[in-house]
Amino acid sequence: MVEKPDVIGAVFGQTEGLFGPELDLRELQKTGRIGRIEIDLHSKNDRTNGSITIPTSLDRVSTALIAASVESINRVGPCSAKVHLDKIEDIREARRKIIIDRAKEILRKWNIESQPSVDEVYKEISDTMKLGKVEKFGPEELPAGPDLSTSKEIVIVEGRADIINLMRCGITNTVALEGAKVPESIKKLAKEKDATALLDGDRGGDLILKELLQVTNIRYVARAPRGKEIEECNCKEIKEALDNRVPVSDLFKPKKERPKVEIPGAIGETAKALQGTLEAVLLNENMEQVERLPVSQLAEKLQQTSGVDTVIFDGIITQRIVDIAGEKNIKRIVASRVSEAVKPVLNVELITFQDAITPS
Repeated sequence: MVEKPDVIGAVFGQTEGLFGPELDLRELQKTGRIGRIEIDLHSKNDRTNGSITIPTSLDRVSTALIAASVESINRVGPCSAKVHLDKIEDIREARRKIIIDRAKEILRKWNIESQPSVDEVYKEISDTMKLGKVEKFGPEELPAGPDLSTSKEIVIVEGRADIINLMRCGITNTVALEGAKVPESIKKLAKEKDATALLDGDRGGDLILKELLQVTNIRYVARAPRGKEIEECNCKEIKEALDNRVPVSDLFKPKKERPKVEIPGAIGETAKALQGTLEAVLLNENMEQVERLPVSQLAEKLQQTSGVDTVIFDGIITQRIVDIAGEKNIKRIVASRVSEAVKPVLNVELITFQDAITPS
C-alpha cells in the first residue's frame, strides 16, 4: 500500500532534471504553468491503483514530454510501480464547442427576432426614396433638403447637384443659392438660423463667399478640397470639410505671417513641378524619389512605406497626414497649404509652397 504523498514524491522526484529547468515540474508549478496535481488512490489485496491528473497550460510538445516523463516512473515509495497515459484532453476544445453551439443559438434567435417583415422592408425603401426628393424653398423656389425648415442649423451650398450629394450622405438641412447673386430667402434664413456656407474649392466658390460675407449673416465657412466641387466629393470629404469649418469672425482676424523656410533645391524643384497636378512625391534622406502617386492615395501609402524623409504634395496638410508622419518619423511635409485644424507634431516640419524658399 502507498499513499498520496508517496505518489507526489515520485512524480516530482523521478521527473526532476530529465529535461532541464524549462520542463521541471516544481519550477512550472511555481510559475503557474502546471496546476495542482490531483491524486486518486484505491487499495485492495495489497495493491494500489489510482489516477494522476496534471493540469497544464503548456504547448502540445511540452505537454507530451511531461506525460512521457510521468510514464517513466517505476517506483512509488518502497514499491515497484507502473504508470501509463490514459488520455490527454484539451479542455479548451470542449469549451470552444460549447461556446460555438451557444453562439449558433444566439444568432438563430437574433435572426428570427430581427428579420424584418415585408411591410417593414417596403416602408424602409419608401422612406429612402422620400429622403432623395429635393424640395423647393421660398418664392424663388430654391432647391432644398427636406429638413431645412425644421433645423436650427443649415448648410448653404451652390447648386441642386450639391443638395443631392449631401442628402446621399445623410445631410438634409440644406439650401442652394442657384447663382452668384444671393436670394432674399437665403438672407432671411441666415438671420434666423446658424448658417454654414459649404462651397466649392475653386474660384467660383471664392467669389460666392465674398458675396455671402457682404449681404448675409452666415456664421461658418467650409470649403471642398482645393480644385474640387461639392457635387464631386465623397461623404468622407464632405464630413471633413464640415468638421474643419471656420467661424466667419476668424476670417477677419489678422493672420500671423508664417516664417519663410529654406529648403533644399531638390525639394523646391519637385514642389514647383507638382503644383496643379494633385499628386505627391516621397523622398528619402538622400533627396531621392521613392514614389510618385495621386494625393488621394497618400495617407494609405505612407502607412505602408518606411524610409521616407520628406513628403511633397499638391494638396492640404490634414491632421491625419501629420499624425502618420509623426509615427513614421517623416521629418518634413511640403504642400499647398495647412488645414486650420491641424495640431503640429514636434518632430514633423510643416511647410507650404508659399513659405518655402530655396538657396540661390
